[in-house]
Amino acid sequence: MLNRRTVLTSTAMAALATTLSPSALAQGRKDSMVVGMTLEPPGLDPTANAASAIAEVVHYNIFESLTKINADGKITPLLAESWEVSPDLKTYTFKLRRGVKFQNGEPFNAQAVKYSFDRAGGEKSTNKDKRTFANLSTQVVDDYTVVLINKEIDPDLPFLLGQATAIIVEPKSADTNATKPTGTGPYKLDSWAKGSSLVLSKSDSFRNPGEAKLKKVTFRFISDTAAQAASLMAGDVDVFKPIGTRAVAQFKANPQFQVISGGSRAKTILAINNKKKPLDDVRVRRAILAAIDRKAVIEGAADGFGTPIGSHYVPGAEGYVDTTGINPFDIEKAKKLLAEAGVKTPLELTMTLPPPPYARQGGEVIAAELAKIGINVKIQNVEWAQWLSNTYGGPHDYDLTIVSHVEPFDLGNYSKPDYYFGYDSKAFSALYDKIKQTGNAPERAKLLGEAQKMLATDAANGFLYQPQFPSVARKGVKGLWKESPIFVNDLSSMSW
Repeated sequence: MLNRRTVLTSTAMAALATTLSPSALAQGRKDSMVVGMTLEPPGLDPTANAASAIAEVVHYNIFESLTKINADGKITPLLAESWEVSPDLKTYTFKLRRGVKFQNGEPFNAQAVKYSFDRAGGEKSTNKDKRTFANLSTQVVDDYTVVLINKEIDPDLPFLLGQATAIIVEPKSADTNATKPTGTGPYKLDSWAKGSSLVLSKSDSFRNPGEAKLKKVTFRFISDTAAQAASLMAGDVDVFKPIGTRAVAQFKANPQFQVISGGSRAKTILAINNKKKPLDDVRVRRAILAAIDRKAVIEGAADGFGTPIGSHYVPGAEGYVDTTGINPFDIEKAKKLLAEAGVKTPLELTMTLPPPPYARQGGEVIAAELAKIGINVKIQNVEWAQWLSNTYGGPHDYDLTIVSHVEPFDLGNYSKPDYYFGYDSKAFSALYDKIKQTGNAPERAKLLGEAQKMLATDAANGFLYQPQFPSVARKGVKGLWKESPIFVNDLSSMSW
C-alpha cells in the first residue's frame, strides 16, 4: 500500500531523473551498455548468411575463432595459442587453447575445429567464404593440435581465420545457431525482440570471467538517421556504431559525447548486373561510370566521409594502385559510349536500394547524374532481408544497386561467375588463381595491381569510395575501435 513517504520518495526520484543528464544516467549503470545499430541481423549464424550485421553482434562475443583481428589489423591468438607455417606457405599447424568449453558444456578441441571447417567448405555450405574452406584439408593430430593444409598459397590465411566466417561451432548445436547461438565467447544470447532489440549477457562458462567488464549489452536496431541521433540525445543509447553520417555534426561540439571516425577496408560500390542487357556491354557500363562524379556521391551519400576508389580495392591495402583515372567523370564521353553501344535513350533501369542511409542517399545522387546522359533510373527501396534474398541471392533480380562490401579480402568474388555481380571473365579468374599461388610479396603486390586495373577497365562495377564509418558514444565509454579492419563490436574491450 502506498504511504506518504513512498509517494514523496517516488516524486523526488522522478524529479532527479529529469534533472540528470543522459551522461549521468549512463554512468549510473557501470555494468551495462546500450549499443545502437542501423541494421538488424537476419539470424545469428555468420557462417550461414552474408549480412555483416550478424558479426557485429556475435563475433568475438558469442562465437570465437582460432585467431583474432585487432583494431590495428594485427593478428593475435584466440582459440589457438600459437601456430607454425611450413616453408611452402601451405601447411599451418595450430596449437589449441586448453580448458575451453562451449556454452552448452561441450569441450572445445581439434575435432570441433575440423567439424567447423569441413562444414564451412562442404557441399551444403552457404558460408560466403566457402571457397576458402573448400581448399582446406583439416587434420586432427590430437585433441589440441590441428593441421590445415591449403591447396593454394594464401599469406592472408591467419587473417581470414579471424573473421566471422571462420568461427568454431559446436557440432551438436551448429544447426540451430541462427536462433540459439552456442559458442565459446564471453557472452551468450539473453533475449531477442525481433524488429527492436537483442540482449547479450555474460556467459557463466567463459574461461576468463574478468575479461568482460559489462554484464549486459543491449543492441537496439534503428535505421533512421534522425531517430539514431534522438536515441543518443535522450539517453536511450550509449553508443551508435556506425551512425548515419548526417547525424555527426550535431555531436562534434557536445561535451557529453565523443565522435570516433577511422579507416576501413570497405568498398562502397554501384553494383551492376553484368548479365542483364544492355549492361552486359562493357561500353554501357563504362558510360555509367563516366557519368558518375565520385566526389559528389561522397558528399551526398556520406557527407564527405569517404575517399574515391576506381576498383574493388582501397588505399592502404597490399598492392593498392590508384585506378580512379581509368573511368573518370566525363559526361560527353558517357553519351558517346552509349551511342557506340547502340543504346537508344531514354534507357530505363531500376536501382534496388537496401536501407542504409549511404545507399538511399547515394542512390538519389547517382540517379540524377545518370539522367543527364539519358538513363532514367527508377529507385526501388527494399528491406535488408529482401535485398539479401532477391538481389544478392536467389535470382539476382536487379539492374543496379548500392552496397558497401566490408570484407578486407574479397577480390575473389569476381572469379565467381554466379556471384550477384554476374561478372564472368576467364582472364580475371586466371589472374586471381595466379595471385593465390604467389607467395613472394612484391610479385603478389604487382599481380594485385593488375587485378585492380582489369576490374576497372572492364567496368565490372561502379567503384565509388572507401567509406569512413563514424561512431558517436557517450564521453565515458571506453574501448571502442577507431579503425575497422573488420566489422565487429568487441564487447570484452568496452567499459565505462
